[in-house]
This record gives sequence, C-alpha cells and structure tokens, in this order.
Amino acid sequence: MTLNNTVVQLSDRLNATKEWQFADLLADPRVRERWEKVRKFFFLRESTYDMATRCNMRCDGCYYYNGEKQFTRENLDPQAWRELFRQEKKRGITFVVLAGAEPSLVPDLLQACYDEIPLGCIATNGLKRIPGSVGYKIHISVWGNDTTSFRVRKAKGLLHRQIKNYAGDPRAVFVYTFTKDNIDEVHEVAGILAENNCKMTFNMFSSPVNYDGGLSHTEETLGKTRSAILDVMDRYPASVLFSQYNAVVHTHTKSLYQLFSCPYPRMNPSVTFGLGRSFRQYRTDLTWDRAAACCVPDTECADCRHYAAGSSVVTSKLNRHTSHPEIFKSWLDYVDTYLAVWVKGYEKGENLCSHIEQPPQLS
Repeated sequence: MTLNNTVVQLSDRLNATKEWQFADLLADPRVRERWEKVRKFFFLRESTYDMATRCNMRCDGCYYYNGEKQFTRENLDPQAWRELFRQEKKRGITFVVLAGAEPSLVPDLLQACYDEIPLGCIATNGLKRIPGSVGYKIHISVWGNDTTSFRVRKAKGLLHRQIKNYAGDPRAVFVYTFTKDNIDEVHEVAGILAENNCKMTFNMFSSPVNYDGGLSHTEETLGKTRSAILDVMDRYPASVLFSQYNAVVHTHTKSLYQLFSCPYPRMNPSVTFGLGRSFRQYRTDLTWDRAAACCVPDTECADCRHYAAGSSVVTSKLNRHTSHPEIFKSWLDYVDTYLAVWVKGYEKGENLCSHIEQPPQLS
C-alpha cells in the first residue's frame, strides 16, 4: 500500500465520522445548484386513481387484478371526475397518478382529470395512444423483448406497437420492469429504444400479495440486475433516466420497506402529517380505503422494490442522507431522476455521484 493511498483512506475515515452541517453539504456549487433545482418541486402532493377495471391485456403478476379493487363499479361520468379533482385540489393535492387496469381505455376521463390538475402521470401498457391533449407524463410498461412479452403478457409485437405510439413523445417514458427471467434482454430493448429516440427508466418486479408465479427475484438475480442496469446506463446515457443510487436501493437484498420504512397510509398509522395525512388511492367508483391505500396496492411490502414506491419512500428520507457529502449527492441524484421520470418538462441533470453508495442506517 502506498503512502498516498494510506492518507486517502485515513481521510475517508475521518470524513465518515465528521458531523456535517447542511451548509457544508451545499458548499460545492454543483450540489447547491442541484438542491435549488429539486427543492422547487417539494410542493408536490400525490394521490392515485384507478380509472378503469378493464384492460386490453392480461399479464402474469398484475397488481390490479389482485385484491378487491378489481371488483368496483366504473364511474364513467367525466363531470363526476372533474368534481372529484376539484375537491382534491382543495385538499392540497397537486400531483396525480392515473392507473387502474388500463387508463387509455377512458380518454375522456383522463382529459377531465388533466383539465383540473395538470401535473401528473399515467401508467399504461402503451397499446392504445393517449391523446396529445392529455399533457401528463406517460409511463409505458415494458417487461422484456417481444418474445417474453408474448409469453408473459400475451401480446404480439408489443414493443414495436408501443414505440409506434410514443416514439419522440416528450410525455413518454418506457419503464423496463426486471423480472428474474428477462435481465439479459434489457440490452436488446435499450438499444431499440435509444435508436427510436425514446427515454427509459427501470422498475423491479415486486410480488403481489400471495403471488406464487415465477417472476420474483432472488438474491442472485438482484445482483445480476444491478450490473445490467449500470451497464445500460453507461451505454445509453442520453436515453436512460436513472442513477447509481437508484440502482443500489432498488436491487438491494432488503426491500424499500425494510430499508426505509414506508410513508403510505397502508403501512403508516399517522394521520397528522405527510402522506399519512394526504395520500389516497381512489378506486374506479371514486371511493377509497385507507387500510389499502398504497402507491401500488396489494404489493407484498417485504418484496417491494417498485419504482413508484421509491418516488416517495426514498425521497422523503432527506434526513437519512445528510451524514456525508457523497450520500447527499446520491440522494440528490435519486430525486433528480424521480422528477425527470414523473414530471413533464423536467430535465434530468448529470449524476453528481458516479460511484456506489450504500443506503445509510440500514434497519
């Protein structure tokens, strides 16, 4: 070991034990600029809404067709949705996530929602194009190449059809969900998306409650997925919306809930502040159940590594990420990624931390 390496390692140990003040963390001009950029969006207050009980696909491991929400009545009255969203604005909701089974089947309802609350996102399978007048961010689910999509989702030529609908659309982000079987296919899919001027990000299959299918991850496949993500990030930096810290926390052997706990009402008894007070998950009949209210209802919390969960679970833990400049940079990268994925018009910056930082204070 050289003397220089010894000095560097000693310095790292001293820095790790130093009591960092927040002003110290912002001393780097790039860090301060990124902090000022992301903090402008701290006003976002989220709730989610199932728009339709119907779907034009039926996928293995679907969250919607698990639990009771699939049995509700559809309210197809745009005026009823407008009134709900007016009440939501009065409640302080500023950002909405429209999902369901398949929301593209009810475009008039999507338009009614957008007209009342214009910040939000729609989760869709991408088979049916959502009209351009609905200006939400659009997340298009990708579960592998076309061969795998046909096997798991029963849809032929799915990626080509999704790209035809959304290539070059500034609303669109293609969300590649890693299962234990489709990890190697991400290289093929990422190349196709990059060639077609499409943005992409990553999700981890997280088992629904009582799921006994074959898509769930193991410790081995989590590690393999992390390597694949980091490789794709290097190969297609202009297309991929992700950071090293996103890769770390979403492929960790512990779930997001085990790493950070969860602020959503389903697992959070507080009704006085944060998501415990404000978040609701509405069903298609415009009712909601606090006991089931979660960003992705009916997910097994002990296996939850879902990108939608991370958007609140990780970003809400600023206090856990101020112990050292590098972990703070990692958190800023995560928030910057989250905003680029979820907020239309927000542009992701270059990652501040290019190496692996482990989540602090593992529980």
